Amino acid sequence: MTGLLERVRSLGGAVLARVRPLAQPRERLLATAIAVLAGLVVFLIASEVFPYHSVNHDEGVYLQQADLLLHGQLQLYPGEFGSAVRPWFFVDGGDSYYPKYQPLPAGFYAVSMALFGEPRVTLAVIAAGNAALVYVLGAQLFDRRIGVVAIAAFAFAPMTLITTSVFLAYAPTTLCNLAFAVAYLRSYRTGSRVSALLAGLAIGTAFLMRPYTAVLFALPFLVHACWELAAAIRAAGLLSRDAPVTLPDPVVRQALTALLGGVFVLLTLAYNAVLTGSPFVFPYEAFAPLDGPGLGHRRILNHSIDYTLSVAVESNAHVLWYLLTRWVPGGVLGTALAAVGLFVSLRHTGRLPLVSARQLPGDRTGRALLAALFVSVPLGNLFFWGNFNILATPGDPADGLLGQFGPFYHFDLLAPIAIFGAAGAVFLLRSVPTDRLLRVVPSGRLGDTLRNSAPSRAATLSVLLALLLVTGGVNVAIVAAPMERNAAHTDTYERAYEPFDEQEFEDALVFVPTPYGPWLNHPFQYLRNDADFEGDAVYVMDRGVDETFEMLDVAPDRTPYRYTYRGEWTAAAASRDVIPRLERLTVHEAPSLDADTTVGIPDRVSHAVVRIETENGHVSHTVSDLSDRLTVAWSLNGTHATLDAVGGSPVEGDVVIDSVGDVILTVRLVQSGAGTLTYRQENPVQRTDEGVAAVWPPERTVCPIVDDCGREGTYLPDRPEQHYDGVVFETTIETAD
Repeated sequence: MTGLLERVRSLGGAVLARVRPLAQPRERLLATAIAVLAGLVVFLIASEVFPYHSVNHDEGVYLQQADLLLHGQLQLYPGEFGSAVRPWFFVDGGDSYYPKYQPLPAGFYAVSMALFGEPRVTLAVIAAGNAALVYVLGAQLFDRRIGVVAIAAFAFAPMTLITTSVFLAYAPTTLCNLAFAVAYLRSYRTGSRVSALLAGLAIGTAFLMRPYTAVLFALPFLVHACWELAAAIRAAGLLSRDAPVTLPDPVVRQALTALLGGVFVLLTLAYNAVLTGSPFVFPYEAFAPLDGPGLGHRRILNHSIDYTLSVAVESNAHVLWYLLTRWVPGGVLGTALAAVGLFVSLRHTGRLPLVSARQLPGDRTGRALLAALFVSVPLGNLFFWGNFNILATPGDPADGLLGQFGPFYHFDLLAPIAIFGAAGAVFLLRSVPTDRLLRVVPSGRLGDTLRNSAPSRAATLSVLLALLLVTGGVNVAIVAAPMERNAAHTDTYERAYEPFDEQEFEDALVFVPTPYGPWLNHPFQYLRNDADFEGDAVYVMDRGVDETFEMLDVAPDRTPYRYTYRGEWTAAAASRDVIPRLERLTVHEAPSLDADTTVGIPDRVSHAVVRIETENGHVSHTVSDLSDRLTVAWSLNGTHATLDAVGGSPVEGDVVIDSVGDVILTVRLVQSGAGTLTYRQENPVQRTDEGVAAVWPPERTVCPIVDDCGREGTYLPDRPEQHYDGVVFETTIETAD
């Protein structure tokens, strides 16, 4: 027993001996805590602010793509469902659909979907990873204390919090770009070939995510690599006849980085070839050939402009201004500190007016490369018209996608701004003598602790405290407005999806409206199909009577539902006041069908006009003797729709029905002052071998003034307060005797 205890004690001591160095110095522990906190905050925002995803419907594209990858597919095969299940931003590949985006961001989300059943875990990991890399990069380029300030600034910057909390590709790509920068600079400084390989792996992965973004980030490093290679080749005389057999270390390192990065470029081209048929045609080009980088005529779907250089400069000037004043750590204050840090860190003798000369330690080459991103990223984005598109109103920073998520095409600039801003803050505070700095610390336990600490520790803690108090407060103030805007959208989504929270599906077929055109998941991206269309529900577009019966024939064993709403679905949350309705559908089929429709008659109605119509004509009947209710009897058979009785009095009149079409019944109530209120029901009908089939219940609307007001007049039988007094709309159908 004693021997076992000794072995356990020895093993424990060995573990502690390994762990203890990892926990030192204290800055590393603090940075770890901040990174973990950043991940938790992002997970909380993603869960609470974006539970149904955001107004950027590209999220559904990535999540649908992640589900495809989990099923071992790159494409969606709709089979007989055809175009009725085409998701937003999926390219028509003939008998398949494939997403316009590269697969790796979705691959990241697929990992946590497979392991935890919750893709938001990936968002938390990305947030923590980006924050940790900012600390490492700040410590590499300056020192650990600046790294700690940088991670605190970056982790809680407004754009970091919001953009990382949604399922888009910008934060994952930045994770790879920052990993590349860390590995590249470590390889350059230490000569590590393993780091060189990791650099190639990281930038190659970024290229497989967002090629243009990766190129803009890597461009300064590529220039530096070429310069280092040229210098090494000249120094070693590799171009001479008697060149040495052994290659110089810079050549080997850069070759390793290029080799592994090139592998991922080839993978990207192979992916293109599989999906689009050409290695040099990216999926986004197959979707919209004029959507890529460049000037001139740009177009995606029905949106197009002439993207001239003047338009590019104007829109990007707005984007950069909003970035530097609203979305970076600390807003204008953070930008000013970054300018100070950039100025002093690139000088041999850091000196500013009114402060003592104080050098900033670290890697000047690395700082120069990081600073070069302030050129490559904005300049490259001039040639991408997406920066024009995120500005709904250039002079309004709260409008458009920019007002919701920030200028996310410039997401890679957050890390340099945070690092240089931290350097500027630390430089300014270090330039003030410690005793003066501590005079402004408030009294109390914290103040006494700082004053009694060692001078260096006191200065460090003072810097952190000042930064957290000032920039933290600025960040909270800045991020509050976009959070409120996103929360307003979430409120409307919560109302819209309420019927689905109350309904459990089992082999359902759900018809979904398409207010933005012939797409699923735009805007209802929460209602996504499984990759194999074998889930508890299959969602199809509600696009008319022909496709309704076609989908019912494709999925005869599924229970059909219709999802609709009362109101108008608009892009602005303030005007998107919809009331949802999910109703189970039934198909009635017989040689003939009898139906009754009863409507309420409000006060001051002088007469009613009852009309039944198809594409082949109509019949109508006027009635003046009205009570508080009016019942219309009508029927269907394999050839005609017939108006049988109005208010109990027989009438005669029928109209030919098509093989597939709508039979529309309207009851227009006319007031003495010429005002009208129209009850309208659209009945999907199909001729069959046995007679006729009708989908029930019909779509019902109640419209003032006009006969057809679309979904703004959707009748809600369980919400009488949404209608005028006296409005009643009941309808039944049964097999004829």
